[in-house]
Amino acid sequence: MRYVFAVLLCLATPLGAEPLRVLAIGDSILAWHKWTGRDIPSVMGAVLGAQVENEAVGGARFSSTSGLGRAVGFDVRAQFRPGPWDLVLINGGANDFLADCDCRACDPVLDGLIAPDLSGEVATLLAEVLASEAKVIWMGYYASARSGQFAGCRPYLVEYDARLARLAAQTPGLSFVDSEAVLDREDRGHFAFDGIHPSPEGARRIGVYLARSFKQ
Repeated sequence: MRYVFAVLLCLATPLGAEPLRVLAIGDSILAWHKWTGRDIPSVMGAVLGAQVENEAVGGARFSSTSGLGRAVGFDVRAQFRPGPWDLVLINGGANDFLADCDCRACDPVLDGLIAPDLSGEVATLLAEVLASEAKVIWMGYYASARSGQFAGCRPYLVEYDARLARLAAQTPGLSFVDSEAVLDREDRGHFAFDGIHPSPEGARRIGVYLARSFKQ
């Protein structure tokens, strides 16, 4: 019986099969807990049995065009590099609303990122990543326990995510996964001390959810 089980296991796991290769790019939501290995991409990778490289940087945005900003990863677009990626996980945009319009009267910033016709800086990056033949998951933002300096951004972020979801619905290889589906803004156990970033439990919940969404 043990021999039969071993044979079935070998048939289910192809010999020499390589693990999935995942690249994560974005802002502090993906970077939070990176140095302890409890960040969202690492959790997702553990569930998928994947090799993960997390290039996300706290404070990163799409409109950071200075040479230094791009060099150290503060431009989300510069975090992407072509490679043998099976999956690229991406988020970002909130810091653009904060830096460029202080979360007030942000319609021009929103349209620059992704316009009603679904063009813009984000769409351009996504087209570049998809051209590398990797599958892409865009992770939508969640409602946080407190707004802090992002007070006023919520309506713009909701519309931002809605446009990205529409783009994903019509773009092969691109999926939109809403992290809000697994975080409860009333449960402070899901959030870090600042009430904005995910706690280890929050990161775990999102990472598992992303992995399950990719498997489906």
